[in-house]
Amino acid sequence: MSTQAQSRSLVELVGVNKHFGDQHVLKDINLAVARGEVVAVIGPSGAGKSTLCRAINRLETIDSGTISIDGRELPAEGRALAALRAEVGMVFQSFNLFSQITVLDNVTLGPVKIKGIPKADAEARAFALLNRVGVGGQADKLPAQLSGGQQQRVAIARALAMDPKVMLFDEPTSALDPEMVSEVLDVMTALARDGMTMVVVTHEMGFARKAANRVVFMADGQIVEEAPPEEFFTSPRSTRARDFLSKILRN
Repeated sequence: MSTQAQSRSLVELVGVNKHFGDQHVLKDINLAVARGEVVAVIGPSGAGKSTLCRAINRLETIDSGTISIDGRELPAEGRALAALRAEVGMVFQSFNLFSQITVLDNVTLGPVKIKGIPKADAEARAFALLNRVGVGGQADKLPAQLSGGQQQRVAIARALAMDPKVMLFDEPTSALDPEMVSEVLDVMTALARDGMTMVVVTHEMGFARKAANRVVFMADGQIVEEAPPEEFFTSPRSTRARDFLSKILRN
């Protein structure tokens, strides 16, 4: 990779390997994500996509290789890891909201407790973010009072409240009913348009085609190929990707 490419990479993985027991789930992964780039990670189940996503902020440890955020290598543990992790927003399949506190408190908790932002300032920003994702009227409700699509949009607002440099999405629509998928994808597409750096593990090929700058196709723990969306979807180079797309796009 050129020095110029390195200097503008916000996220960089070099030679990353990960095992679960005897299973080699990430095999020599090299990936650089530029500032403002949206990368869609797709592939069959068991390809290592979610493990890759979770490794980027050390929710999964790695066996070898390096992961850097904005030029700084992720430490293994401790306060330095917590500080760097605060710069990486994460949205999961399940919404992971705190069930006993309101939507507003879910969104303000991190900024107040971790960043020391005054509560009034955190609440003002939380209301702005909740409005941005279309759930401004739900601030005083508990998560259980919201639909799945609303909860996932709150989870996005909560991640954004920490003012992250990059957002990671691990199959954010897979737990949603079909009619709720588009409301979450619309929020993500708007974020992409606004220049947020994003790594999105997804089964939503329409989103990958419309919102991503680059598609990364994984199979069997490896990055098999990567290309701009139009190129990948119209003329994939590998047999593995062609087989995957023929099954996905036929259904």
